[in-house]
Amino acid sequence: MKNNHFEGQPSFKDAIKFWFKLGWISFGGTAGHINIMHQELVEQRKWISNSRFFHALSLCMLLPGPEAQQLAIYIGWQLHGKKGGLIAGILFVLPSMFILLLLSILYVYFGNQPWMFAMFNGFKPAVISIIIVALLGIGKKALHTKLHILMCILAFAGIFFFNISMFILITGTILFALFIQRFWPLLITNNSSENDQSSSDEAAFYFNKNSEARGNNTPTRKSLQQTAIFILIWLIPLALLYFLTVDFTFWKGLSLFFTQTALFTIGGSYTVLPYVAQFSVSKLNWLSKMQMIDGFALAETTPGPLIIVVCYVGFMAAFNHFSGSILMGTIGLLITTFNTFLPSFLFIFVGGPIIEKTHGNKAIGNVLGFVTAAVVGVIVNLTLFLGKDIVFPGGVNFKHTDLYSLAWIIITLVLMKKFKVNVLYIIGLSLFFGLAHYYIFI
Repeated sequence: MKNNHFEGQPSFKDAIKFWFKLGWISFGGTAGHINIMHQELVEQRKWISNSRFFHALSLCMLLPGPEAQQLAIYIGWQLHGKKGGLIAGILFVLPSMFILLLLSILYVYFGNQPWMFAMFNGFKPAVISIIIVALLGIGKKALHTKLHILMCILAFAGIFFFNISMFILITGTILFALFIQRFWPLLITNNSSENDQSSSDEAAFYFNKNSEARGNNTPTRKSLQQTAIFILIWLIPLALLYFLTVDFTFWKGLSLFFTQTALFTIGGSYTVLPYVAQFSVSKLNWLSKMQMIDGFALAETTPGPLIIVVCYVGFMAAFNHFSGSILMGTIGLLITTFNTFLPSFLFIFVGGPIIEKTHGNKAIGNVLGFVTAAVVGVIVNLTLFLGKDIVFPGGVNFKHTDLYSLAWIIITLVLMKKFKVNVLYIIGLSLFFGLAHYYIFI
């Protein structure tokens, strides 16, 4: 990749270290991932410029599957080619997958042990704090104009009060932006110095708006070849399951369900999780409703995307189907992880040329700016959705406020915002807080 303004490409070794670290510390789901990547890659390391970062994020939000992983794959690809994208995408998932596998095994063995969930309950308030910190950082960078703020509020209201699906929300946002751009274009002129960086500002970053991006001139034939390779890779585990396991009907159903979920569910975790919960519990009877709720609690305590909870669903589906087999549960988790996250590589490596063709187009950039603003509204909803169950476990009633959780949210917020305490210390303190709270007030 040619770049005439920045001396020294980031080393592949440094990139591997960052992606590995990201996989272990990215608590708070999508908001946490985006915030950490922006802080580290844009503000501190200057590997990618602000304009490139948010342009890619907006487009990833339009794709099915986990948008934060797709953003990581895209950045890794632009920095170090296909190997960089593969490493970024794989390390994005592996740590949380292994942690969730361990927690799933502990759950089926010790799920009725109160000390285990005492630790998780201590960590849940800190998850809200982490999301709030991430939300503040993302909002500051994404909300440039009054119309962006209005779009954020409308998106929040639509999903919070009217339960509008993510697909309809994003579609409505695009139509709204096109309408404003057609009839009142001056209203969306962005005068933000951060968004409209000068050439000298952009030159401070390795991958900036003036860089020649990878995949920019990918011929259609090569894209078709890449698609065929991905289909072949997807078929390999299915073939192994056919020849090496019993009850192939179950494994085929598991594989096809999560492949379909990854390919056709737009909106990331916010859309996928309700869909998976409804079908896996009510339609497919893979696990009980209580087991599904416990899975959300387990997933909240792990790094990685919120969508990682589907790996727990795969574990419990196989565990229950094969009469309590840990081995089958583990295979179910691995198959679910593979089918959920593989399509993200296809979307980025094959769809990359589309991302690059739209970069620099002011009209498209304005529309995507509204999409990013709507995403901020969705994250606000996520914060309240998770937070209300933690602060008001018995329903939104001030008489049943969990004062300890509320206090811990405030304390961890102060520690992170004012004293800049590392998130790893916050995790450790929160787990200790949960145990201490349980044993002192038991």
